[in-house]
Amino acid sequence: MTGLQAFQSAFGARLRGGRSVPCPPGVSAPRMAVYETLLFNNLRGFVDRCFPVARACLGEARWKRLCRSFYRDWPCRSAWFRDIPRAFVDYLESAAPAGLPRWLADLARYEWAELAVDLMDVALPPVEAGASLLDDFPQPNPAALSLAFAWPVQRIGPDFRPRRPAPVCIVVYRDGSEAVRFIELSPASARLLALCDGATRGRAAIETLAAELGRAADPAFVAFGAHNLAALADAGVILGARR
Repeated sequence: MTGLQAFQSAFGARLRGGRSVPCPPGVSAPRMAVYETLLFNNLRGFVDRCFPVARACLGEARWKRLCRSFYRDWPCRSAWFRDIPRAFVDYLESAAPAGLPRWLADLARYEWAELAVDLMDVALPPVEAGASLLDDFPQPNPAALSLAFAWPVQRIGPDFRPRRPAPVCIVVYRDGSEAVRFIELSPASARLLALCDGATRGRAAIETLAAELGRAADPAFVAFGAHNLAALADAGVILGARR
């Protein structure tokens, strides 16, 4: 390791570790503190904006300690600032300190999904007027994430902190006006949406769902599936269909 590389390594270690790590040779603690504060506050800005509910639930002091441990311990490998929130979610799911609420990682992924969908760069598939969601090929909105959580993340906040898991399926998507929206789905509806891959007819997706549930694809079940497809299309989760 060259002298420059050694200095850079020591400088970076001090930035992450703070006062528990010695300053690099030739750099005074007051000068080092300027960089330490600047970089940590910069990171806090991205994390705070993406996770306001998680921050409110933990409280300011506890949240700051969590951000500090993330800053110190987790290797953020992307050069894009916009990827910091995703790295924070990965940290909570993989290496977060003990003692945090069990639902915190799920809540963070739920909050991050809004940013992820807002930033998605996608091409909308073509749809045809008059095409049938049942007999033709439903086209899902590509600016969407269909997520399953062990906890009721859509209800968590400072006034509600669940004690027991309660699984929930949520689709996060960008509508025609570019607004990000959230819809809670039943497990069956979430699975039906997953089966609509753009190359499967709606009726075939419903029949596959029926087989997975151990049900007959009788007229009543097909009608149930068609109703769900129509509801997803009305919401903008499915954009329409093509022949």
